[in-house]
Amino acid sequence: MRNHPIATVLSAGTVPALFLLLGAAAPPSLPRAAAAATRAVAGSRAAAPEGTWGKAEQVPGTAALNTGGAAEVRSVSCGSAGNCGAGGTYGDRSGHGQAFVISEVNGTWGTARQVAGTLNTRGNAQIYTLSCGSPGNCGAGGYYRDSSGHYQAFVVTEHNGAWGRAREVAAALNTGGNAAIGSVSCASAGNCSAGGFYAGAAGHPRQLQALVVDEVHGSWGNATEVPGTAALNQGGNAVVESVSCASARHCSAGGYYFHTSSIQQTFVASKG
Repeated sequence: MRNHPIATVLSAGTVPALFLLLGAAAPPSLPRAAAAATRAVAGSRAAAPEGTWGKAEQVPGTAALNTGGAAEVRSVSCGSAGNCGAGGTYGDRSGHGQAFVISEVNGTWGTARQVAGTLNTRGNAQIYTLSCGSPGNCGAGGYYRDSSGHYQAFVVTEHNGAWGRAREVAAALNTGGNAAIGSVSCASAGNCSAGGFYAGAAGHPRQLQALVVDEVHGSWGNATEVPGTAALNQGGNAVVESVSCASARHCSAGGYYFHTSSIQQTFVASKG
């Protein structure tokens, strides 16, 4: 049984795992997934014709971006055969962690590009999750470190093959300065839902609370606490680990909370 974990983001210049844990024998789910993710700098193509895997190749564009030598792909999703998106993180020449996305069109990968650069003033950002509702239409999320040194949750959308500007989604909730998007699901172009966590319970600014946020017709709203989790989360550590959408209005999310400081429980929630 685990002790009460508190998630915090690694400082710039470290190997880009998502979190360190203070006072915990094992990390919560977002860190567990991060630990399991590949640390390879190279990406890989989608399956070649007849279901055989092609040869791995370096993600186009990361050689120029990754001057700090610490890059990885965190998430990949395909809207159809040969039309995919991917995202992750790289280290720039100053040793700062930056987030990137890249798109594959008709079987050919484009060039990686930075996202959330203007938001990430303290140099620690990454795409943690990505989902494509159709070819050229994807949503992604992760975190960045702002000018105050706080970690903020962000989302970014690809529309008709063009990635837009990253948007912070939990500022009003995240008074404790520790938020991230850990899962996103897109049912169709411009209609996605995402989940993660923020720090900022009334009177307990460092405790983690579960959040969800929706994109409707191409516009992201503001994150809200998952209904019902405040009452469940008496131990002060709740996280959405997974989101899945069957249609634009019908999604489900799941994660965990701590009933007490040492008893971890699971939850599910649905919209529709």
